[in-house]
Amino acid sequence: MLDIQFIREHPDVVKESQRKRGESVELVDEVLHADEVRRASLKEFEAARAQQKEIGKQVAKASADEKAELIKRTKELSERVSQFKADADAATEQYTTAMWKLSNIVEPEAPEGGEDDYVVVKKVGQIRDFAAEGFEPKDHLTLGRGVAGIDMERGVKVAGSRFYFLRGAIARLQIAMLTMAVDQADEHGFTLAITPTLVRPEVMRGTGFLNSHADEIYRLREPDDQYLVGTSEVALAGMHEDEILDLSNGPLRYCGWSSCYRREAGSAGKDTQGIIRVHQFDKVEMFVYAKPEDSYDEHKHLLAMEEEMLGKVEVPYRVIDTAAGDLGSSAARKFDCEAWVPTQGRYRELTSTSNCTQYQARRLNIRERIADGGTEPVATLNGTLATTRWLVAIMENHQQKDGSIVIPTAMRPYMGGKEVIEPTTWEA
Repeated sequence: MLDIQFIREHPDVVKESQRKRGESVELVDEVLHADEVRRASLKEFEAARAQQKEIGKQVAKASADEKAELIKRTKELSERVSQFKADADAATEQYTTAMWKLSNIVEPEAPEGGEDDYVVVKKVGQIRDFAAEGFEPKDHLTLGRGVAGIDMERGVKVAGSRFYFLRGAIARLQIAMLTMAVDQADEHGFTLAITPTLVRPEVMRGTGFLNSHADEIYRLREPDDQYLVGTSEVALAGMHEDEILDLSNGPLRYCGWSSCYRREAGSAGKDTQGIIRVHQFDKVEMFVYAKPEDSYDEHKHLLAMEEEMLGKVEVPYRVIDTAAGDLGSSAARKFDCEAWVPTQGRYRELTSTSNCTQYQARRLNIRERIADGGTEPVATLNGTLATTRWLVAIMENHQQKDGSIVIPTAMRPYMGGKEVIEPTTWEA
């Protein structure tokens, strides 16, 4: 949620942000009009309520003759107060609804345009020339089947489309990768948290995921009303809902490990083979509460940590600055790290980091104490440090002609010293 005072004073800035996102510019005027109606309604209610209280004081002091008239006026005024309160409540609800539709203000440096209008910040690593090595690379699913590590067929049998089993060395490879991510986060001062994967609607809505991403989220209705998270960002944001944080010693940094769930609505026919787009996966997510003025440096820090992890798994990658029209509603700026996938001949997103400034904190009422004794909303940031999809890039970029997979050097201590995952046959 945005600061209404900022919207009043800088409506053109908010309108320009909405335009860059490809969202309703008229919504800004709708919010301002709703704000005017709300304030006028509250003023009427408060004036009538004050008058009601004043007459109440007069009744106690009035003579017998005066009391009858005052009581009559009190009754009439009470009806007006009730109506004014109903009007004020309705106006406040309309205002709140409009405010929650507005997305965060895009940082001026973010590129304009949509999904394909990103800006490549840099490329890192050498893309392997498999032709020069004398063989054609296999895709990750073929490799996974060859080492008895990815079983899509039984996953579908058990849970339906886009589910899978990871087994044997590939299951260990995922645990190794996630554990390595946790160790790195710990070295950088992050506190590990195993988070809930079910959250209340208020928390899901507060993080902004019930706007443009609502159709991707699993919802459990009767007898419960909860959502399955698509990232531990949601639980980590809700953890300090309605709290005042102490950031005097620096940002609060968390590292969340959880299973995640996404419906992948609207992606029919895309990446249906293998584990690129699936309904359930595991992820290590960084989440930071920071002073607003520190959020920009903190965003650079999260991106650097993501690149550090990518360096450890030894895959070629690029960093892109996401265009305004492809940002989630909470993000003011987002950088994606995309790894090279040999069999697709292109880069695919593995991780992203977003600065959500004060947007989520306003919605969840998370504040910090400031110098004058008052409070203000904190800034929140998030960034993915490892997830199941990383296995795709690791397996394909480290494959050998015989179908074996070389384990990246940094991951070997987490694999019991194992250096290569050899082809093997399935066991029942």
